[in-house]
Amino acid sequence: MKITYYGHSCFSVLAGGKQILFDPFISANELAKDIDISFIQADYIFVSHGHFDHMLDVAVIADRTGAMIVCGWELYNYFTGLGYNAHPINPGGKFVFPFGEVKAVTAQHSSSFQDGSYAGMASGFVVKTTDGNFYYSGDTALTLDMTLIAKYATLDFAVFPIGDGLTMGVEDAIEAAEFVNVKKVVGVHYDTFGFIEIDKTGAFSDFEQAGVQLFLPEVGGTIDI
Repeated sequence: MKITYYGHSCFSVLAGGKQILFDPFISANELAKDIDISFIQADYIFVSHGHFDHMLDVAVIADRTGAMIVCGWELYNYFTGLGYNAHPINPGGKFVFPFGEVKAVTAQHSSSFQDGSYAGMASGFVVKTTDGNFYYSGDTALTLDMTLIAKYATLDFAVFPIGDGLTMGVEDAIEAAEFVNVKKVVGVHYDTFGFIEIDKTGAFSDFEQAGVQLFLPEVGGTIDI
């Protein structure tokens, strides 16, 4: 599968013949200043929760591409109320899309709109396609609920936040990899703000010692996993 990283927690995966975009926060991210969102393609946009750094550019990308927005119930009501094509999925639920099956899973994290109003439950997504399977945890703490994911899908890789402070850090992400039984992890949600800066060299070393391969793509870079 081809994965393109757009900074923070935003990435796209080409799978099942579709471009699947996650948590677009690009236009206000200084680290993504060289990314022109007018060129980003998306057939589906998955939104893990309502914080601005995960949904800032959803509308503008959906306007241009006509992508279906997939999100929790409260976000679904928000986007459909604005006239967008959206599909609701809450933790525990699953749905079959043209590219494959997606199950929403628990993410231990807060979720609110910019005005502080409730934006529904935070979630992660387990995606099963003919090209392979992966898990995007969304913003989350380490939780034993992750041990259930390996019962649902054999994963090729996982995407975990590693910036600490507001989410898992490196140590917990390594344990999460063990919980879901993966040996390849794409790290996200780091370095965007001063309070989530990481030591990349140390992170690579810690993952390597644990027998897990860590990928930290350059912003705008595409990798194959």
